Amino acid sequence: MPFSSESAAVPVTPVLAGVITVLLLVTAGVVGLGGVARWWQVLSAGARGALQLLVVSLVIAHIVDSAALVLAFLVLMFGIAARTAGRRITGNRTWWWVGLPIAMGVVPVVVVVVGTGAVPTGGLVLIPLVGQLIGGALTATTLAGRRVLDELHQRHGEVEAALSLGLSDSQARWEIAQPVAGTALVPALDQTRTVGTVTLPGAFVGMLLGGASPVEAGIVQLFVLIGLLAVEAVAILVTLYVVAWGRLTGTAPGRPPSPAVAGAPRAASVRLVLRRRG
Repeated sequence: MPFSSESAAVPVTPVLAGVITVLLLVTAGVVGLGGVARWWQVLSAGARGALQLLVVSLVIAHIVDSAALVLAFLVLMFGIAARTAGRRITGNRTWWWVGLPIAMGVVPVVVVVVGTGAVPTGGLVLIPLVGQLIGGALTATTLAGRRVLDELHQRHGEVEAALSLGLSDSQARWEIAQPVAGTALVPALDQTRTVGTVTLPGAFVGMLLGGASPVEAGIVQLFVLIGLLAVEAVAILVTLYVVAWGRLTGTAPGRPPSPAVAGAPRAASVRLVLRRRG
């Protein structure tokens, strides 16, 4: 059968619902039989995702014409993202500091694209666009925060060695944490490097299904990818600063390091710090 070059939306039919259900059941069976995860977690995630998408779709359909409601919805998305990322990074009361890197990554990009008129200001555009940016900032902040705090805990001896050399608390933490913070940007970099050759991201596919030309879809997808890179880079850097300043800490800030770390020779730690600073 020949392919049609015309764009067409995916029809929402009982067949599509059946395919989604079968795929979910197959996934649950695979992870259950393989012992990768509990099968009911997959079914629960699928059911929750379906319910959330249904609710969000109904909400968006009723608020897109109200600027105040659209803004309130975006603020709600930000709050949920900050709470989610914060709780993934730490279990103590410092989790709310995660909102700072997410906001400082997302807000400037949104101000630029809206202020320059690069994108329309309608709710149907702003909600998915800002949502993608918030999601990227959430992921980058979570990865950076967890990686940096783990590194500081594992290399506690080197932090103390840096303090013994006269560095301040923030400087000592920065010396140890800075080299590993950039690993949080790897997923975004890989996605940008491989777009079009390995993957076709959601914005591109969505625009094609919505009737846009491949060139238009490609330009919009490039904008989304570069915007995400900017958002995530800022979020990672601010996360590093927040941790270095001691505002965002581990689950138990007063917890002593593990015996293996605490017992590391001070002289060896001092040499490592001096080598890094040299």
